[in-house]
Amino acid sequence: MLKRLTIKNYALIDQLSVDFEPGFSTITGETGAGKSIILGGLSLVLGARSDQSHILNKNHKCIIEAHFMIEGLSLHSFFESNDLDYEDQTIIRREILTSGKSRAFVNDTPVSLQLLSELSDHLIDIHTQHQTRSLLEQSYQLEVLDQVAGNAPNLSEYIKQLVVYKSSKQKLNDLIQSQEQDAVDRDYKSFLLDELTAANLKVDMLEHLEEEFEILQNVDQIEHALALAKQTLSADDVGITEMLRQIKLCLNPIATMSPKYQNLLERISSALIELDDVLSDVDEHLSSVESNPERLDTVNTQIHNLQLLLTKHKVKTVEDLIAKAEKLDHDLQRIDNIDQSILDQKNLVADHKKQLLNISNELHKKRKLAIPQTVKFLESNLKALGMPDARFDLKLSSSEEFLSSGCDTVVWSFCSTKGGSFQSLKKSASGGELSRIMLVVKAMLSQHQNLPALIFDEIDTGVSGEIASKMGGIMAQMGQNMQVIAITHLPQIAAQGKNHFKVFKSSGADKTVVLIRSLSKDQRIEEIAAMVSGSSLTKAAIANAKELLN
Repeated sequence: MLKRLTIKNYALIDQLSVDFEPGFSTITGETGAGKSIILGGLSLVLGARSDQSHILNKNHKCIIEAHFMIEGLSLHSFFESNDLDYEDQTIIRREILTSGKSRAFVNDTPVSLQLLSELSDHLIDIHTQHQTRSLLEQSYQLEVLDQVAGNAPNLSEYIKQLVVYKSSKQKLNDLIQSQEQDAVDRDYKSFLLDELTAANLKVDMLEHLEEEFEILQNVDQIEHALALAKQTLSADDVGITEMLRQIKLCLNPIATMSPKYQNLLERISSALIELDDVLSDVDEHLSSVESNPERLDTVNTQIHNLQLLLTKHKVKTVEDLIAKAEKLDHDLQRIDNIDQSILDQKNLVADHKKQLLNISNELHKKRKLAIPQTVKFLESNLKALGMPDARFDLKLSSSEEFLSSGCDTVVWSFCSTKGGSFQSLKKSASGGELSRIMLVVKAMLSQHQNLPALIFDEIDTGVSGEIASKMGGIMAQMGQNMQVIAITHLPQIAAQGKNHFKVFKSSGADKTVVLIRSLSKDQRIEEIAAMVSGSSLTKAAIANAKELLN
């Protein structure tokens, strides 16, 4: 239930705070007093869109805060799945900055407006005059029937399965379209794969070929350089290795005299070993170097062909070409198996369709069973609201098309007179009758929804007198099981509230602001008397007010 609402710097509200109680409460005030402003502020904290025009003082931000008691609503999983801190008294705060941007918080955790709206759907239902017209829409009529039928779990499963079914159908369509295109592409892809396969591609292949080409192209220069290196290292008497051996012989006699001479000898010995190894490698490389014009042409051709392939496939490395070949091979396998893939996908679509039909059939059965219950509740309760001859005919029709809520559509037909013919609500119900029908619908839904709070914004439009008193009685009865708040202009309804609030404007030297206060017993008498007779509080009006309150 809504425990407290605080509004700061919003529209004509400078600062306002009001505490609400369980049960049935009423809010009254003169036309233009600001009742809709308070409701607008509550709508903002529940996720409605905002802009800079909502700010009263443009130099300060607007803050709206609502406290909800949510114990017993089974919302722990919702809070956990959305990474929110659960509190039995949950605080929702909305801030509209001077720039026009807004922020929303649940128990001081920032949230998106979408998440805020999802949470609000579990907390409170605000019914405005405009929403009464939704009763004329087939989608809302079906929604009411589903609530009575207890179809929420089935609908949730249906929506999930519908997504799966549509996805599988789309995949099947994609496969069929792909089959048509693949028939054109197969030969070309096969040619490309053969071309890449013939290149015998290997990792680092191009780098190795370029290195080999460089060597074959410069055989004479390499052979001359290696021969000169070998001569410099191994020539008799003047070769580097021979000279190191002479140095080693010179150091041998003094090596034992001091560690520093021993170190010199060891270093010369190490250098000699390394140079002998270098000489061995030079000799080996020299013996392997030979001119091979044919191999040079072959390597040059391979490099040229690889460069052509890289350019053709718009890639930079041989590794990319290998990946390209693997993809082509995969595509060709897929093309060769497309008929089987299409058959498998058709079977999958059929399975999903069968599951969807099963859920749709279950929805249909439960809706059909709920129709007599719905009609009985509507007709019996409307009799108490001055419509003794009201009759409803709910026709459920099914099709093979999977709609957003199953395969069914429902049409509510209505007749308000004895012996009259059934027509659509739009054609047969007046504004006052629609208000009464909607109230009865809300009363019916309150028995099937786990919703802790409901606000009616002048649902009494078009009614008066005894009918208004009966409507107030229905709302008071609803208030025994949930929190009900009615914004009303009728004294017959205002008097039946367990709690009564008055909205009024207060004018100062430089501005007018909207305020709200909880009325005491005497103040309620005065307010209801004023609603009965106008501004002049006659004895008869006060007596009438007391009678209504009693």
